[in-house]
Amino acid sequence: MSAIRSSAQSAFTHAHANVLGVNISALDMDLALDLADRWLATGDAGYICMTGVHGVTEAQADPELRCILNRALINAPDGMPMSWIGWLRGHRQMNRVYGPDFMAKLCHLSVNRGYRHYLFGGAPGVAERLKYALERRFPGLKIVGTYTPPFRHLNREEERDLLQRVAAAQPHILWVGLSTPKQERFMAEYLERLRVPLLVGVGAAFDIHTGRIHDAPAWIKRSGLQWLHRLLQDPKRLTKRYLLNNPRFLWRITLQMLRLHASETPLPNPEHASSITTNS
Repeated sequence: MSAIRSSAQSAFTHAHANVLGVNISALDMDLALDLADRWLATGDAGYICMTGVHGVTEAQADPELRCILNRALINAPDGMPMSWIGWLRGHRQMNRVYGPDFMAKLCHLSVNRGYRHYLFGGAPGVAERLKYALERRFPGLKIVGTYTPPFRHLNREEERDLLQRVAAAQPHILWVGLSTPKQERFMAEYLERLRVPLLVGVGAAFDIHTGRIHDAPAWIKRSGLQWLHRLLQDPKRLTKRYLLNNPRFLWRITLQMLRLHASETPLPNPEHASSITTNS
């Protein structure tokens, strides 16, 4: 099974904004859900990334990660800065696609569609708690399995076990909650072997939907200050990420917007090349 078949490409064309060499999909929540829904009907395999400042910054020093992001079926703007940059580049329809909200809305849609879900990631016990929380919130939702991986690369036995479990469950959607960039690497590596139509990396959504992390109020999200809300909840883990990455990103994107930064042109998957429009 090809990751993306050329016969299905034309239906999923959408514009992108070049953010420091990373293709960020110029879409909003409704279009992201519509594309995911239509993709699931094709039976092909693809993955969706939720990318904000952290992901773009990580990709600056990691060409492999940048390539993984640019090969995504959707590389959604998971953060208001991505949307603001898109607006400045003329993509007025572009708006934040927040991972936990996307997960909830696709689960809601799945009740009528009959899509089956698999939960991969989280700390021990979190995936099981998430299964219970989502099934209670969306009666009729089909969650056909959970898997909590170790905090390292899977060994051969663990990999074989995962592939067998997923093959037996036959999900339509596999949610990956490993944080960036680990979840993006996992999806790219296992896309073909898992043979699941849609993999979605949603990071902290596992913890947010189970109450382990408190979600920010809507006004904080819209103001672009959700990073500060997260930092105050987990300063030990997130201080380095936000206090180093955010200023670095701001400096680089300012240079790019002023045409002084020679950002690398995004390189989409060659199989995408005829169907993806990239606007810089």
